Amino acid sequence: MQGVQGTLDELGTPLAGVTFVVVDLETTGGSPAGAHITEIGAVKVRAGEVLGEFQTLVNPGEPIPAFISLLTGITDRMVADSPRIDTAIPAFLEFARGSVLVAHNAPFDVSFLKAAAALTGHEWPGFRVVDTAHLARQLVTKDEARDRKLGTLARLFGAATTPDHRALHDARATVDVLHGLLARVGNLGVLTLEELSSFSSRVSAAQRRKRHLAEGLPHSPGVYLFKDGKGRVLYVGTSRDIRTRVRTYFTASEQRTRMAEMVGIAESVTPVVCQTPLEAEVRELRLIAEHKPRYNRRSRHPERAPWVKLTVEPFPRLSIVREVRDDGARYVGPFSSRHAAEAAIAAVHEVVPLRQCTKRLSLRGTSSGCALSEMGRCGAPCTGAQDVESYAQVVERVASVIGGDAREVVAALHRRMDVLASQERFEDAGEVRDRMLHLVRAAARAQRIAPLARSAEVVAARRAEAGGWEIICVRHGRLAGTAVSPRGADPMPYIEALRASAEIVSPGPAPAPAAYPEETEKVLRWLESPGVRIVSIEGEWTCPTHGAGAARARLEPLAAAARDVVPFDEPGGPGLRHQPPAAVMSAAG
Repeated sequence: MQGVQGTLDELGTPLAGVTFVVVDLETTGGSPAGAHITEIGAVKVRAGEVLGEFQTLVNPGEPIPAFISLLTGITDRMVADSPRIDTAIPAFLEFARGSVLVAHNAPFDVSFLKAAAALTGHEWPGFRVVDTAHLARQLVTKDEARDRKLGTLARLFGAATTPDHRALHDARATVDVLHGLLARVGNLGVLTLEELSSFSSRVSAAQRRKRHLAEGLPHSPGVYLFKDGKGRVLYVGTSRDIRTRVRTYFTASEQRTRMAEMVGIAESVTPVVCQTPLEAEVRELRLIAEHKPRYNRRSRHPERAPWVKLTVEPFPRLSIVREVRDDGARYVGPFSSRHAAEAAIAAVHEVVPLRQCTKRLSLRGTSSGCALSEMGRCGAPCTGAQDVESYAQVVERVASVIGGDAREVVAALHRRMDVLASQERFEDAGEVRDRMLHLVRAAARAQRIAPLARSAEVVAARRAEAGGWEIICVRHGRLAGTAVSPRGADPMPYIEALRASAEIVSPGPAPAPAAYPEETEKVLRWLESPGVRIVSIEGEWTCPTHGAGAARARLEPLAAAARDVVPFDEPGGPGLRHQPPAAVMSAAG
């Protein structure tokens, strides 16, 4: 076995080597907005040893309230000859330089110190801060102490100094409280300043013990895979900095319950370094689809995404399918769920008399009519009342939505909503609106994906943050390869090398891409982002002028406004909003 010396960055800053300056203030009030400092006391310690002390009264430039004098014992006479804050604050900042500040209820003391620094024209050094009151709330139980006040904790930890509302005495007592709390977190495995800063009782000891899994991971963009003891993938994630992101799973910043459970099971983390963030996002999707980790909630079953198919038969109908085939049929999707697909079909049936029965019809119509034909919502081709040619005109209205002109059907749905609204059937109008939105979302998605899926190759580039160019090669909607050219280098040789080495991709059955649609959409978002330049394209990348995308762009804000409406029968409150004008959509919108 070969030993590897970890870097300081991996190990963190040992608490034994940290210089703490424990500070306490006395003031004329509770807020720096209207009160001033009257005394500063501080103790500098490292590894349990006192290195120095700082104490000064401060003339606040205003009378000290009587109740403050009664509490602290500091009177106007005592501070009359004391330095003003413009003298005291630079002296304190010099004393505390390079240390970690500690205070009991630190936000109070730090807010006064920051305000004093700003008032006197001194830049605040950006100290790291430890709050002993916050730590005590995590580490001291109610059985041990009735509250987390400094006096109570000083008695609990056997402090040598009794706090009495004088700054230096309280700072000395806080030193002993700090050491008592550090002993407790040390028993929990917290040994570095970084671990102390992120310590929370919400993070279990088992979760903290797993922090070694982040050691040795690269500071690079890519994908990380948490695995159990048998090598099974538990969770897949992506980040611009793998090691920094994985570390957060062992700190208070990770608050998802299922992630804490996952970390408890995990035994290793495997990194997959990627050249660009887009490559990392795509690899994440592919790995989730491949391994189907139980702790990933999204993208585990992209193969199950439903599509709506306009069937190929004499009297076509709409059908929900799981697979796009090269069978000459027209498809729209994929949808987020079967419910969304059913809603989209219902939107079409609302305004287009397309048959809804599932049986295969004969050209000689021999069946009996159904209720829909009696209601005028179907031409009844099953009875022979409608021939193939006239039914084809009905089908063409549906095909236009799929193919790129959604205006007729969307306008008809708007008219239907207006009729329902005029009849005060607002819930029914809202249902039509939601169905229409499902329809245009899926149609817009298909119309965006299809041109990229048909393109044999698209090569594009974008300036990298560190200089040079991020280059991608997309074939039939699938990310076939990425490359990065260095700053100052001619990108063309890198582009040619990428085209030569990129994955060979066969086209998928139209309109489906050769990748899962979610991957193609990520590629599309990258291609549409600012600064992207198309280097070359084999195919056509177009978008229909009157396609569903335009309808979706109009409808999404209106649907969002409708969701924000608070029902009038709900209790009122500060967040109550009246119904905005956009909440009821009409054809005029």
